[in-house]
Amino acid sequence: MNKIVIAGGTGFVGQYLSQKFRALGQQVIIIGRQRTDVLWSDRRGIAEALENADLLINLAGKSVNCRYNEKNKAEIFSSRTATTKILGEIISAANNPPKLWLNSSTATIYRHAEDRPMTESSGDIGTGFSVDVATLWEKTFFDFKLPQTRQVALRMAIVLGADGGVIHPFKNLVRFGLGGIQGNGRQYFSWIHMEDLFQIILFLQSHDDISGVINCAAPHPITNKTFMETFRQIMHRKIGLPSPKWLLEIGAALIGTETELLLKSRWVLPERLENNGYTFKYPTISAALQDILQQD
Repeated sequence: MNKIVIAGGTGFVGQYLSQKFRALGQQVIIIGRQRTDVLWSDRRGIAEALENADLLINLAGKSVNCRYNEKNKAEIFSSRTATTKILGEIISAANNPPKLWLNSSTATIYRHAEDRPMTESSGDIGTGFSVDVATLWEKTFFDFKLPQTRQVALRMAIVLGADGGVIHPFKNLVRFGLGGIQGNGRQYFSWIHMEDLFQIILFLQSHDDISGVINCAAPHPITNKTFMETFRQIMHRKIGLPSPKWLLEIGAALIGTETELLLKSRWVLPERLENNGYTFKYPTISAALQDILQQD
């Protein structure tokens, strides 16, 4: 039985991964802020959890689905860097540290791209608050030099799954006839099916020559226009009114979020995964949405 430690494991992604690992008969330990196996405040408990662990997955971080005021910005930064620092310090002092440490990052680290796709080897790092967060997050992670622990930063695209995330809001838009383009519709939408994310983690466990940054994104990103068209087709809705940028600005302010989540063009390809032989279970948006919406 392998020991899997998931830090920040109570959210949308963490719950799915813990269920899948437990179904494989693995021991799963969750580190979190409340009602978990180990609390972030319990450094001794974290040290015990990480000792002889086969895999550490760190997903901890305040949701970016909020207004970027100074308070929220500070929490977004600290919730990522402080937890990564705690884990790195404890691993550095461990007798038998985890064999593999997967730390969350984000595909938002790349610039707004409508001209060409971003890969690990040729992608341009962007500018702005979200990029600053991702850059410092990865720096905090890779500043730890851990000879016994392989380190991989997962630059995750938007994760699609049936039990949370972005699917429900988009589904409601389509249901009520508002599932048209957002903005000009030309911005790229990079995504990954939750099951592929889990399979990528298993793939990385078995490929001990892979370290550094990995783009966790499906190989066929689409424009916002194609994404919404596919969503409407699967839900059998012919009409989808568009949402211009000015309307999105008003709506984002009303519901307490930012338009960047919809309007930034994320055109990201999984070059390293494909070059190393990973085969996606859900490579296209139609296959992914068919699977997710029939579960929902």
